[in-house]
Amino acid sequence: MASYNKIILMGNLTREPSLTYLPSQTPVCEIGLATNRKWTGQDGSEREEVCFIDCRAFGKRAETLNRYLQKGMPLLIEGRLTFDSWQAQDGSKRSKHRVTIDNFTFVGQPQQQGGRPNPDYSENPAPTDPGDDVPF
Repeated sequence: MASYNKIILMGNLTREPSLTYLPSQTPVCEIGLATNRKWTGQDGSEREEVCFIDCRAFGKRAETLNRYLQKGMPLLIEGRLTFDSWQAQDGSKRSKHRVTIDNFTFVGQPQQQGGRPNPDYSENPAPTDPGDDVPF
C-alpha cells in the first residue's frame, strides 16, 4: 500500500522556542506555529481563521531554530505529521498530532530582535553562483 506524509506550512511562531535534550543528548526544539486564512463570507464580511500547530525538530535543525527564532517571527517548514499518545497524571489517555520538521527556511528580512538576528538562511540553500547554467 502506498503512502505519502508531507506537510508544508508557513506561519509565525506563537511562543519562544524550547530546547531540551533526549537521554542520548540529541537536541529537541519545540515551537508553536500559527497559520492564518482570510476570506470573504457569503454575506460580504471579512473572516479569518487561525490554526495553531505544535512542531518539533531534532539535531542541528533544533539548535538552529532555537538560536535564531523568537516569538512572532515568520517561518516556512517542511515536515511530516506524527501522532503522539501518552497517559496523563490523572490516568487518562491523551494524544495529539504534531509536525516533525525535516527542513525549514527563515522568511522575511534579516533583523535584530532581542539580540537574536534572523539570518537569511535555509537548511537547504539553493546554489547562488551566477555562472551556473540553468537547464530551463
